[in-house]
Amino acid sequence: MAEHKDYWVTAGDQGTIKISEDVVASIAALAAAETEGVGGLAAGLTAEIASLLGKKSQNKGVRVQLGEQDTVGVELSILVEFGKSVGEVALAVQKAVKAAVESMTGLKTAVVNVVVSGVTFDQPKPAEETLAPVEP
Repeated sequence: MAEHKDYWVTAGDQGTIKISEDVVASIAALAAAETEGVGGLAAGLTAEIASLLGKKSQNKGVRVQLGEQDTVGVELSILVEFGKSVGEVALAVQKAVKAAVESMTGLKTAVVNVVVSGVTFDQPKPAEETLAPVEP
């Protein structure tokens, strides 16, 4: 059964342009993931079930709502790196996503909602990396 997907559509002199909501979600996900302090995107239960069924999604943790008059709303669930300011990281994500979506699609970003779902921690380094070499 095919999934229902929304498209932003514009008609010009040379034809029609359609942009899928998946494209907007992918742009938002990549912009958020590249933001300093973001430890990753947090997938919801449905994305986890879909990944178990073999459906891979680049934009897990992102929801897109196409609106009227060339507007789009984006909601992202992110994980923040331990030690980083949650508010500053969330604000940076909002700015990065808004800039990326608007510059790449031409759509106006009405809202970028950021949900901080958790904190990521650095993995402990193996003992051989943390110990200084002993001089003979």
